[in-house]
Amino acid sequence: MSYCINPACPKPQNPDTIDRCLACGAPLLLHDRYRVVKVLGKGGFGTTFLAKNAVLPGNPVCTVKQLRLGSKDPQVIKRASTLFRREAATLGKIGNHPQVPSLIDYFETNNQFYLVQEYVQGLTLKQEVQKLGCFGETQVRSVLDEILLVLRYLQQQEVIHRDIKPANIIRRQIDRRLVLIDFGAVKAEVSQTVMLLDGGSQLPNTCFAIGTPGFAPREQIALQPVYASDIYALGATCLYLLTGESPRRLGCDPMTGEIIWRDRVTVSDRLAAILDKMLKPLVHYRYQSAEEVLEDLHRDPAVTPSFPTDATVAEITAGDLTADDDREPEVPAPRPRPAQVEVERSNYSVLAAQPRPISTVEKSEGMDSFYTGLSSATPSRSLVRNGKKAMAVDWQDTRVADTSQPSGKLTLSAFKSAYSEGIRDFADCDLSGLDLPKLDLAQINLYGSKLIRTNLKGSNLYKADLSSSGLNAANLQHANLSHAYLYYSNLSEADLRGADLSNAYLKYANLRGANLCGANLTNAKITPEQLALAKTNWRTILPNGKSSWL
Repeated sequence: MSYCINPACPKPQNPDTIDRCLACGAPLLLHDRYRVVKVLGKGGFGTTFLAKNAVLPGNPVCTVKQLRLGSKDPQVIKRASTLFRREAATLGKIGNHPQVPSLIDYFETNNQFYLVQEYVQGLTLKQEVQKLGCFGETQVRSVLDEILLVLRYLQQQEVIHRDIKPANIIRRQIDRRLVLIDFGAVKAEVSQTVMLLDGGSQLPNTCFAIGTPGFAPREQIALQPVYASDIYALGATCLYLLTGESPRRLGCDPMTGEIIWRDRVTVSDRLAAILDKMLKPLVHYRYQSAEEVLEDLHRDPAVTPSFPTDATVAEITAGDLTADDDREPEVPAPRPRPAQVEVERSNYSVLAAQPRPISTVEKSEGMDSFYTGLSSATPSRSLVRNGKKAMAVDWQDTRVADTSQPSGKLTLSAFKSAYSEGIRDFADCDLSGLDLPKLDLAQINLYGSKLIRTNLKGSNLYKADLSSSGLNAANLQHANLSHAYLYYSNLSEADLRGADLSNAYLKYANLRGANLCGANLTNAKITPEQLALAKTNWRTILPNGKSSWL
């Protein structure tokens, strides 16, 4: 079977004995040698195919990654081509490692870029969790051992992976070794070139922040990745292996930004402390290299660890860790969902909690690959500080127990009903055209959602996550968007007159034609180039706190 890669082809399947598609006439041999067999996966930036090398004896299989540029601007194409070749050379260099797929070939055709890499057969760690259940501590330590050695090699080569997650780690079938796949380097370079040189006109779902929500740290979302960004992503991967849930659904401490996870699993204090340091929100407090993590992972227990021990953390009894941890786990039974779990972090005292089963990995229909196989509800949490109780902000999931996340197109009544029940996670939902004025939507999660022509006039969107959302022509007059996250959002033609955007994160947001007259942008993360695309007047307050006309 030959597969036509022309996206407009009405019938891409063809016999493998012909060289041109029967339906559209497009050539079926890429680069005169690669015959595509089927689609392995699709993303916002391109498609990955399984292919055969029709020239070599035995027709060995390989993966062909098609990176779509999405621009016809000659300047963009030229710059992207240069970066593509440079980054492909980097992939070729690191492909010498036995746990990194080797680069076989790379080429350009019709302003599209192609990488040909070794095909690694096996299950990803995400698939293992979905099929066999959550990992135990011994298994997680084994994963850390293997992947940290790969990261140490990458850091020696001055390479950042940028997209470490369970779906990008494959257990190779032939030898059971873990292989790190799908490097984000090429995608990062080419996508940033398109953004910078093509005027930032892409729609929100085609503006590519390299990395996956929940696994990419803050500095990477801001397109400033460092070696420690991969350390964070690996730590987040371990949380998924232990809990079966994306880290973005575990909630975070509103004071420190740290993920709240220790109440979900039973692991040793030592491993918990290592994971906590890997997952520090601020780079300065995180491990800076894979070597540092390996040293703590294998440090003699009699030696003082490099991380601070917290005497207030409730001990996890040794009886909760068994010799069975290195076995493939059975699919666990659903755990009860208490209305509230008492948690305290850092200066807080952790209240001892009874061990409980890990939640069953469930498949949630209608969600994208970020959520496939993840449980859809988490319990709310409370913090105790100085003897006073306050609700913890569950950034990505502040829903009540036994409530599933909405998805797809929502009506006004459906949205209000879900919101009144305590749901705050509306990621990837379609709320276009809804009338939602003067609502208190503080800290709501609208990541990747469609809000085209939605009326949010006067609404409170303080610290709301609107990253990668489509807010084209939305009415945001006098809305409170202070400290809101608007990375890669599309605000073209949006009405932001009188809106409070102080301390908002607007990096790489599309502001073409947006009305910012009278808006407050004090300390907002935004560039002069972005502002030049928007409408401003003498009442607009710039990030420096001054009027635009002063």
